[in-house]
Amino acid sequence: MKLIIAFANLVLTLNAAAQDTTTMRPLPGEESLKQLPVLWQQTAAEYRALCYQAFNIAQLRLEKLLKTKKKNEHWAIITDLDETILDNSYAEAELIKKNKDFNSADWKYWVNKAAATEVPGASKFLQWVHAQGISVFYISNRDTSQVNATIINLKKLKLPDADTAHTLFSANTPSKETRRKAVMARYKVVQLLGDNLNDFTAAFQYKDLLERKTETDKAREEWGNKFIVLPNSTYGDWENALYHYERLKPAQKDSTRKATLIGL
Repeated sequence: MKLIIAFANLVLTLNAAAQDTTTMRPLPGEESLKQLPVLWQQTAAEYRALCYQAFNIAQLRLEKLLKTKKKNEHWAIITDLDETILDNSYAEAELIKKNKDFNSADWKYWVNKAAATEVPGASKFLQWVHAQGISVFYISNRDTSQVNATIINLKKLKLPDADTAHTLFSANTPSKETRRKAVMARYKVVQLLGDNLNDFTAAFQYKDLLERKTETDKAREEWGNKFIVLPNSTYGDWENALYHYERLKPAQKDSTRKATLIGL
């Protein structure tokens, strides 16, 4: 009898494990949701055009502003790194090929390779900014332990101000506001660049979909002027806001996405 009970319990355990695994498997179409944005970033000429457009506009705005610069003013721009200046699509593509989700170990391996390429137009723009006597600060939510590897990557791309004084990374907080204010206390910040709305102001932090749109409308005069947005369809807080900043299983994400879609 004990043997029968033990066997029955084993069967129940295995069934439960199988059900658990099933709930975590990608749903039909889930893989395409991961592949298409990365393929767009790596292959679409439209993506390159949007990047060049962003940096061209950024330079035009700064050229106009420079005519107003006073002799003793210290100017700076603040830029995000990932998918704003550095293209990390290769790391995401590798995860997809290996059927893996984003994880800290693989991300650390990628950062340490210092192999990210530039977002199209980034290097030329930042070199021009530096030539105008404007400092460049890189405010990123990469971990502070990744500063040295990142600086190696920036130097490979011949990007200006690639040193510890100009790379302000995350210290266990997703908000960049404190770091932005630290730069603003010493410099006149004339432009901010990013692929995520949190790269520009704390007004977007943990806001829902409607609030994000409302705050975007409030700042409408800044877009294309002081705020320059780079395209990133692979990841970002736009997706986190869909899920109310909660960790959801694939089926829950799929259900939420469909419920959010606006049809006829």
